[in-house]
Amino acid sequence: MRIAMIGTRGVPARYGGFETAVEEIGLRLVKAGHEVRVYCRGDDDTAEYLGMHRVLCPALKHPVAETLSHTALSVAHLLRRRTDVALVFNAANAPLLPLIRAARIPVAVHVDGLEWKRAKWGPVGRRYYLANERLSVALADELIADAVGIQDYYLERYRAPSMFIPYGAPIQEHCDFVRLRELELDARGYHLVVARLEPENHVDVIIEGYLRSRATKPLVVVGSVPYPSDHERRIQDLAARDARVRLVGGVWDQDLLDALYAGAASYLHGHSVGGTNPSLLRAMGAGANVIAWDVNFNREVLGSYGTFFASPQQLGERIEVTEADLPAAEANGVGARERAADAYRWDDVALEYEQLCLDLLNRTRSRRHRTRI
Repeated sequence: MRIAMIGTRGVPARYGGFETAVEEIGLRLVKAGHEVRVYCRGDDDTAEYLGMHRVLCPALKHPVAETLSHTALSVAHLLRRRTDVALVFNAANAPLLPLIRAARIPVAVHVDGLEWKRAKWGPVGRRYYLANERLSVALADELIADAVGIQDYYLERYRAPSMFIPYGAPIQEHCDFVRLRELELDARGYHLVVARLEPENHVDVIIEGYLRSRATKPLVVVGSVPYPSDHERRIQDLAARDARVRLVGGVWDQDLLDALYAGAASYLHGHSVGGTNPSLLRAMGAGANVIAWDVNFNREVLGSYGTFFASPQQLGERIEVTEADLPAAEANGVGARERAADAYRWDDVALEYEQLCLDLLNRTRSRRHRTRI
């Protein structure tokens, strides 16, 4: 099959969950004998990556228009190439679905999380994302949900069935902690946050909770945001109050990032509006002791191998419990890794995407079929 993957920053994966999914799924589809074309943003004009064909398209440098402008140019290119199936990531790209459908290309939309709930969007932005949810429901041949909670949301709000395909988790059985010395850290000697510095990821709440605790181990915050914001400045102000808090910015070296996950006394996960979060899965796969924001998505992924918080005070208490009993925290991380290895396998995920593409190509899965369910 000739499969196009549209709507992300592309590969190599250097940003978020969509990009990780595209890379992991795309390379496996290539190995299975399919031709995979990935539409990319940025300055890297390499023609191929891990067997996937890269098509570089520009985008407007604007927090609202960037995604849609890039996807519009990607679709313009797509319509001039033979394509059997299009996989569109992010419901925000739904306004372009009529063009893909007019070309008679079967299309599935990975709807992501509840984008309209993100604090960075005002009333107009929220209405826009809600409208695009409805467009995706109306125009996609199939909807892909990466969490049961997202699947439930679309069924309850729109009476629209979707296909549940989670992300996979990279599993670390062993880790060389020597890399931690680059940041002057020791294994089990710090607490970790890995997140974009956006309100719905609650990095500010995590820092507040940490500051309220009697923790003796430093808090290491890995993350950045593409555009300066008041929220980023708030995080910087909070961190400046206490030398125990270390903001290290983005870490793109995957080996170093893996070591950070595996060596943490606890991984503090504040994401609240997405579905299955790749950072959470990476932490679980590294055997990290996870303390997560208390929402259904995080409970779904962690099962019985996580502890949860909904306020700075609760988080501070969880951190103190962790430091008081590190062996128990390590045992919890071992259980989380076993759960990730069993339930979140990229090989299984790629097989489901391959079958989805075959069904779309053979028209056994289509919008007409989906709306009859």
